[in-house]
Amino acid sequence: MKNIFSKILLSAVLLILININSAKSQESLYKRLGGYDAISMVSDDFINKLATDKQLSVFVKGLSVDSQKRLRQHLVDFLCNATGGPCLYLGRDMKTAHTGLNISENDWNLVANLLAETLDKFNVGKKEKDEVLVAVASIKNQIVGQ
Repeated sequence: MKNIFSKILLSAVLLILININSAKSQESLYKRLGGYDAISMVSDDFINKLATDKQLSVFVKGLSVDSQKRLRQHLVDFLCNATGGPCLYLGRDMKTAHTGLNISENDWNLVANLLAETLDKFNVGKKEKDEVLVAVASIKNQIVGQ
């Protein structure tokens, strides 16, 4: 009887541990990144990198303070939404927003590298970093060459 009880108890503990691990792996990327505040910090750092990059600053140079704030909020909302968070992206579609900017493949690659650097700066894990970069890459064809 004691042996059966021990086996049942051990099985129950194992099931609980499996469920805890399963729940962690099912957490959204948004939660694994640290939520809204973490995405906001990443966005701020990333925009600063864009604004200070010799080649890419042309895309943000000359924006009014209001436009800078709007750009930041759109980026935060986009990343929040793309990573499974509760935010709604209310900006223009990517193609419309980037038409006329003539963003090249090289520009895109530089932007992706800056985003990767920012994620590294905030010690984002490899798995989460790769997931963010894949989410962003999904809109590449709507941005490059528009």
